Amino acid sequence: MLNLRPGAVTVRTMVVGAALVTSLAAAGCSGASKASGGASEGPLVFGISADPTQTLPYLSTSTQSLQVLGQIYSTLLNTGPDLQPTAGLADLPKISDDGLTYTFTLKKDLKFGNGSALDSTDVKHTFDTIMDPATKATSASYFGSVKSVAAPDPQTVVVTLKAPDASFVSALSNVNTSIVPSDVPAESLTTKPVGSGPYLFESRTPNQSITLKANPGYYQGKPGLPGVQFRIIADEKAMVSALRSGAVDMAVFDNSVTAKTATASNVKVATVDQLNFHVLQLRADAPVLKDVEVRLAISCAIDRKQVLDTAALGAGKVTGPITSPAYRSDPESRPCPQRDVAKAREHLAKAGKSGGLSFTMITSQGLYSTAVNEAQNIQAQLKEVGITVKLETLDSNAYVQRWLAGDFDAAIALNGGSTDPNTMYARYFTSTGSFNKVAGYRSATLDKLFAEGKATTDTAKRKEIYAKVSQELEDNAAWVWTYTGNLYIATSSAVKGFEPRTNGDLSTLWKTTMSAA
Repeated sequence: MLNLRPGAVTVRTMVVGAALVTSLAAAGCSGASKASGGASEGPLVFGISADPTQTLPYLSTSTQSLQVLGQIYSTLLNTGPDLQPTAGLADLPKISDDGLTYTFTLKKDLKFGNGSALDSTDVKHTFDTIMDPATKATSASYFGSVKSVAAPDPQTVVVTLKAPDASFVSALSNVNTSIVPSDVPAESLTTKPVGSGPYLFESRTPNQSITLKANPGYYQGKPGLPGVQFRIIADEKAMVSALRSGAVDMAVFDNSVTAKTATASNVKVATVDQLNFHVLQLRADAPVLKDVEVRLAISCAIDRKQVLDTAALGAGKVTGPITSPAYRSDPESRPCPQRDVAKAREHLAKAGKSGGLSFTMITSQGLYSTAVNEAQNIQAQLKEVGITVKLETLDSNAYVQRWLAGDFDAAIALNGGSTDPNTMYARYFTSTGSFNKVAGYRSATLDKLFAEGKATTDTAKRKEIYAKVSQELEDNAAWVWTYTGNLYIATSSAVKGFEPRTNGDLSTLWKTTMSAA
């Protein structure tokens, strides 16, 4: 996923400079408002780096959109501090002995923010919408094993699978599977989201802010804040200034240096691990990258540690494909564990490209802070073996649209990780996966392995299966996985009770309160 997580770095342009002026002006206005009223009387201001233009949960890919929608909508299940599924709108399901029938019981008196009841009809509507091929939902692959969804009574949802799926439950805590109302047209939800989350959509000013207000009927309890305003500040320095001045109360950084500069007497920074991974996506369907020898040449020519050191000053770890703790890939098992220029040139020769080749790589300066630095470092490394990379740096919206359309040769991305490898990769690397057009790589072997991996709950067997998945991806250089980094969650001293979690999970933001300024 583009996490974008569909899922940004620090080369500045004239556009970003203009955004900096706008952002600082906006931040100044926010600070003035707080100074006059006291922080506890206004909303918490959460700084984000890009405009979250995606407003339907099942179509969203960007991290910023998912951060916002996670406050507006609720999922059937939640996750605990260990990221394992817990009760949400429904209790954990009763599963039949054959592993094919999941029965969910919804909590009583659930309501959407518009006052309408949330019942099994809405859950069935949501799941059926996601499974409809015409929807092109980002989460469609999560439901690949589902045969049918039934709503026998208002509080009961029965999901019947075609075959056992060990990853199904974990998928139901993902924002992309959030429950939407069955009686509100999707067209309306794109401009005015209606969910059952802790906060209700109030207003949006494009490229500036999205304002939410507390949902008094939230099923888990009263939100700790009167509201949350997501303020768009594209420039990291402007974000830091806004934090230190008190104009912004909270922000998430993926750059350790930026996080350090944000730390002050009135700002504390918590470091959390990520399952998300940084990756050079090589779209094998692109004519220039169809030959596996070309892709292997690119993979062998890249020093992952150098990418990590250049982009994130070493704050992270070199990674293989799977970051799920129980199934983590071994980066040393790839064809070129260390950069091997001679091997890269050998692969180029086998591809008939001894004289070199060129391809286009897209990146974005808004989605996450290290993207451009990663792209430039990889561009320089590949040049040394005769591979010319034309770099296209796009704004976040243009990048997402190109990415979703599979309109690129290669892309620098930060993708969402998961505790379950099937949830993480089936939508990319199975032939029917909802993002397979983006990945551009598929094989009968992977289809078989992913089917086997979700068919058993035996962790030892699953480890063996996903080790084979990882090896298939690495041996064919489907992508070039580089590193997993850290996230840095900055909060002002007025913010109380926030629970930092792996991956910068904001699902408990509703418990957060603010003291008076």
